[in-house]
Amino acid sequence: MNAFVTEPARETPILGEWEVVVLGGGPSGLAAATAAARAGRSTLLVEKSGYLGGAGTGGGLSTFCGMYSNVHGEHVLTVRGHATELLERIDRLGGLRAPHLSFADRIQAQAYDIPAYRRAADEHVLAAGAQLLYHAFAVGAVTGGSTVDGVVVESKSGRGVLHAQVVIDCSGDGDLLAWTGASHEKADPHGEMLFPSTMFRINAVDGERAGPAWKILPRMMDEAVAAGRPKFPRRGAIVRPQRDDLEWRANATQLRNPDGTAIDGTDVWQLTSGEVQGRAQAQEVFEFIRGKVPGFERAYIVDIGPEIGIRETRRLIGKYVLTEEDVRSCATFEDSIGLNGWPVEAHVDGDLDIRWPYGEDPVGCNQLPYRMLLPADGPSNLLVAGRCAAMTHGGQSAARVAGPCFAMGQAAGTAAHLALEGDGKVADVDVARLRTELESEGAWLSV
Repeated sequence: MNAFVTEPARETPILGEWEVVVLGGGPSGLAAATAAARAGRSTLLVEKSGYLGGAGTGGGLSTFCGMYSNVHGEHVLTVRGHATELLERIDRLGGLRAPHLSFADRIQAQAYDIPAYRRAADEHVLAAGAQLLYHAFAVGAVTGGSTVDGVVVESKSGRGVLHAQVVIDCSGDGDLLAWTGASHEKADPHGEMLFPSTMFRINAVDGERAGPAWKILPRMMDEAVAAGRPKFPRRGAIVRPQRDDLEWRANATQLRNPDGTAIDGTDVWQLTSGEVQGRAQAQEVFEFIRGKVPGFERAYIVDIGPEIGIRETRRLIGKYVLTEEDVRSCATFEDSIGLNGWPVEAHVDGDLDIRWPYGEDPVGCNQLPYRMLLPADGPSNLLVAGRCAAMTHGGQSAARVAGPCFAMGQAAGTAAHLALEGDGKVADVDVARLRTELESEGAWLSV
């Protein structure tokens, strides 16, 4: 039934004016806000939760992927600049474990303590001079001609407008770009999206007895299913210790609709179903781990991610769209603003499909072009960074992780500053100068 209620017209108060407003406090958003503020721009970072980090905190992810690249067999930290400063802040809080090998020991990832990341992210953004606005849920955009002039938010304080000269969409779901009418897409050509997961953490593990449990657990799960046990939510499970061997993280769930399709992170009913489903799946997989894997006999679930981890929804159609071929061929671009070393990590129906760069001895990373942050159409003062930037389904399966999102965010914040020095149009930014500015801040644009 299509039924509507006509609401009375109302005047919406302007809550403030900033040169740069960033929507979304995940890796791309906190990096964008930090970069713009350090350049001297009045900057506001808007986040729906009460903390930064995106899926890395709210989704319980607890691992930075894509910070390292396997460069001709050598594991190299290739996402640098503001991201490495953030790592140093987390480390000073005692929140880092040494990087570990993942995916058949072919790539390094970085585990961290979630509370330490939350605290370090606050410090990182505020030290740059940016303002934070927590518990503010964006619900619309104010547009005028060829620009987006502000973001409409709802909060416990009511409804209001945040005016901006440049707006950066780091919402993950591409909320702002959709409201402004910028072209975008969802899913692959067959209508399929990456499946979301619910992360959980396990405490009271005997790390010595558990050993490299991540190597044997997938085989144990396959054997149990072959012996007649009902299928698990997905084949295999990723379990690894956190800062201390007594606490492990688990990535073992997969959330779907009754018709078998992936939960859509832009549909509130599907999100609700996914939350309930994810907690049930976490308990199911944990019971198997506790009953079968040595060292987990006294373990318990200490935390389930406060919200499900969405991997893919809207993706910008930009002036350049990063493809899976770009990732796997280790593509280079004249307008490179950062690097991605993570392989294609496709969370497909019931399984995980990892696709690596081509060749026996690849350079191990692809460059990220500035043009993937620029709408092909839409507002002239809108930048898009993070997992909703311009990527195909396959390209996004790699470059959606934290490392490249940090790189995109730092570039977007710096570009916003440069656009404001000129005509305010983000497409008119001098890319050579942008690259120079990024390198002066420690970013790596090539290897």
